Amino acid sequence: MKSYYIHFIRHGAIEETNRGAYIGVTDPQLSEEGVRALKELDNTHKYPYAPVIFTSPLRRCTQTCEVLYPHVNPIVIDELTEMNFGKWEGKTAEELRGDPLFESWLAGDEGATPPQGESNDDFTRRICLVFQNIVDGLIKTGNTDCAIVTHGGIIMTLLAIYGIPQAKPFDWACDNGYGFSMRITPMLWQRDRVAEVYKLIPVKKEDD
Repeated sequence: MKSYYIHFIRHGAIEETNRGAYIGVTDPQLSEEGVRALKELDNTHKYPYAPVIFTSPLRRCTQTCEVLYPHVNPIVIDELTEMNFGKWEGKTAEELRGDPLFESWLAGDEGATPPQGESNDDFTRRICLVFQNIVDGLIKTGNTDCAIVTHGGIIMTLLAIYGIPQAKPFDWACDNGYGFSMRITPMLWQRDRVAEVYKLIPVKKEDD
């Protein structure tokens, strides 16, 4: 039985990320440095083969697709958008320090939701449903390779839920332009809804 390969790639850098701001549904473009760093990575490293690309609709992701996979027309999926931080969008943790709701949310309180934003539970349900649909779609169509260009929070959450070896979300944190490759074995997926995370990407060309 054949395996299926999904390559998670975090978008390139934006100015707001560099200052530590919470940026979810806000839609800034890649910074000049972010574009330059992606091009340098693409020159010195090798990104996985991916004839099918799924991407968040936000510009930092679609622009990353244009740099790394210029010859592939990506499939834009709204549900791959980062968490909506509501009134916390654009603010840093330091600016929010002392807000009891923020402190509870930061501590992982499931009942804490950013004002006018998205709860952790709603976020998790949204991205799990779209990811399961992507996997089931690959198996149904027979497409064995794809990339998902999305946001750090989505990658960390999905790998913490579905990835083997099991690890906490922040253990799956990755820098801009980097990510992880996952191998889907249909029997294991259909039985346990888990898959092997086997490689950090991209890899240096001399190591490939």
